Amino acid sequence: MAAVGVGGSTAAAGAGAVSAGALEPGSTTSAHRRLKYISLAVLVVQNASLILSIRYARTLPGDRFFATTAVVMAEVLKGLTCLLLLFAQKRGNVKHLVLFLHEAVLVQYVDTLKLAVPSLIYTLQNNLQYVAITNLPAATFQVTYQLKILTTALFSVLMLNRSLSRLQWASLLLLFTGVAIVQAQQAGGSGPRPLDQNPGAGLAAVVASCLSSGFAGVYFEKILKGSSGSVWLRNLQLGLFGTALGLVGLWWAEGTAVATQGFFFGYTPAVWGVVLNQAFGGLLVAVVVKYADNILKGFATSLSIVLSTVASIRLFGFHLDPLFALGAGLVIGAVYLYSLPRGAVKAIASASASGPCIHQQPPGQPPPPQLSSRGDLTTEPFLPKSVLVK
Repeated sequence: MAAVGVGGSTAAAGAGAVSAGALEPGSTTSAHRRLKYISLAVLVVQNASLILSIRYARTLPGDRFFATTAVVMAEVLKGLTCLLLLFAQKRGNVKHLVLFLHEAVLVQYVDTLKLAVPSLIYTLQNNLQYVAITNLPAATFQVTYQLKILTTALFSVLMLNRSLSRLQWASLLLLFTGVAIVQAQQAGGSGPRPLDQNPGAGLAAVVASCLSSGFAGVYFEKILKGSSGSVWLRNLQLGLFGTALGLVGLWWAEGTAVATQGFFFGYTPAVWGVVLNQAFGGLLVAVVVKYADNILKGFATSLSIVLSTVASIRLFGFHLDPLFALGAGLVIGAVYLYSLPRGAVKAIASASASGPCIHQQPPGQPPPPQLSSRGDLTTEPFLPKSVLVK
């Protein structure tokens, strides 16, 4: 299940600070700049650590845990977290919370049922990620998984009637080329490969995961735009469906083994770390991503690829060759170019065409709109909120 981003503003806090005379405008700007880079660090660590931790947990010697149980536990913890947040929004009033949930979940059951589709796809996607990371090196998975940007863009054009700039189409082509090079390197690699790895199955799983991520993210955003429910309510509803569907998948795929060996068979501190990362990572990034603009989010993805590659070399003996470096470099560049806002692209193109000059505003005309330094999620048209943090 993907958590959706939440918009927000620090204007109220800033106004309170100014009225109290405790902060100067410059220090407020400095504090906001620090929050942006803290957000960048959180995004980098979360993006890289989830993949690395899953890979690490799946390669540890000893009993291997059931991936389906980990998916169910992540959904349970995510749903409980959203429930606690809603409880806090109701100021700890249990009666108000129960009445609110009865109205939102049961009375408005049509809106609830609409979330069954993305929840089913997210549950499938989470299970596919375990299959992919088990059968592919962490760095290869991290690079290939960026295909979700391509699938998300295509579904956005088809389902939401969005348009992409020429630079974005070019970046998507660059992205596909980079991933193809990485997969060619993986197929023709001469280095040692664990006997239990199946690169073909891993590639099929990651491609299916990217397709499901793109469709579910766009579908979920369409639901959010057509309803008034809060993001925490929608994530709670997703968690309810995700838990139920995850249990069905567990019973179908590994039911006999789980019944024989136990739900928590093979669980170690590393496995619990994976579950907690998957449960709270998306929600955490959904909160902090409001402080980072689109360009910083592109940097975060790019840096997480670099971090995953470096960590894979140290932890798993991953062999970095020129072909992989070329493909990963193309993907990193594509992610950055795709993240550029349209206004910035036009400004760069205008500056390149006219050379350095000072543009004066004609008298009586309002100043041109400025690009938001926060990158409010409600104004970013090319990446659905739910995919930004998945």
